[in-house]
Amino acid sequence: MINVGVIAASGYAGAETVRLLLNHPQVNLNYITSRRFVGKYFHTIYPNLRKISKLKFEELDIEEAAEKCDVTFLATPHGISQEFVPTLMERGLKIIDQSADFRLNNKHKYKEYYKKEHGAAYLFKEAVYGLPELHRYEIRNANLIAVAGCHASSAIYGLYPLISEGLIDIEKIIIDSKTGSSGSGATSNKSTHHPVRANSIRPYKMTNHRHTAEIEQELALFKNKNEYENNVVRVGFSAHAVNLVRGILSTIHIFYNENREIDNKKLFRIYRKYYENEPFLRLINQNTGVFRLPDPKIVKGTNYCDIGFELDPHMNRIVVLSALDNLIKGTAGNAVQCLNIMNGLDEKTALEFPGFFPL
Repeated sequence: MINVGVIAASGYAGAETVRLLLNHPQVNLNYITSRRFVGKYFHTIYPNLRKISKLKFEELDIEEAAEKCDVTFLATPHGISQEFVPTLMERGLKIIDQSADFRLNNKHKYKEYYKKEHGAAYLFKEAVYGLPELHRYEIRNANLIAVAGCHASSAIYGLYPLISEGLIDIEKIIIDSKTGSSGSGATSNKSTHHPVRANSIRPYKMTNHRHTAEIEQELALFKNKNEYENNVVRVGFSAHAVNLVRGILSTIHIFYNENREIDNKKLFRIYRKYYENEPFLRLINQNTGVFRLPDPKIVKGTNYCDIGFELDPHMNRIVVLSALDNLIKGTAGNAVQCLNIMNGLDEKTALEFPGFFPL
């Protein structure tokens, strides 16, 4: 059994991690922390787990974590985990960090997007970006995983095959991402308060979104060097808050050279080449039915990401759509998938829930 702890387990990402781990046959979840709810039962905050969990929130204690755990998940707010990841690693713990603190590999980029100096930038070289489908082999031997951001995951999954094949203009990528309220966390503010958020499609970050740096960094690793030579990946990312609790839909506009021979069959072949054997990535492009293209409703509560596309020859444009649950495939699910890979387990373990329909 793998002894596991979840630090900051009272937030939405931490709580979903707890929920998934409680059903994991190879995990002994024996340590959860919260600053606000020390001494309270987990199920008093998340009542869906009544009679399932008798865990109580504890105060974070590094020595206790080191004694009880082999692996710790960190579901802390951004900027917090860098304060104690070094100490946890010194105690021999493996870390799966669900915050943004170790996603970027450049301290100058980190300062540009997060407006502060990083407190443990020397660990960037050890951190592996926690997107299992792209970094499976590095994850196997990693001691520090930086789980990908939810918007970034959605965008990267949609773009990775086309960039790897050298098919599109990598200096002109436009991503329009719509997300539910749970992405703002368990603590509300003026902008996430329900009477303000409900019945709204609210633009909240049209430019300079933090996930832009992740997307550009990761896609640059996989660009087809024969096609792109020294070109940089350049992304324009905009985000909207919509009237959902869970879910992200990224609509991605990309362009190809008019001299390229591109049709639907070629695009299908490319996506199948990269994703046919991936257990949690599904290509959705149907001619019949109601849900012909990806829709967040279909993936709620699951570790699936649905990807589809439509070709627009009028503008030499491909519209790629990518839908996932921001709390599962966008955070907790990918984190547990990384745990499975790190420990040589079937990476689908505890993650095969198919969702509900209708919902």
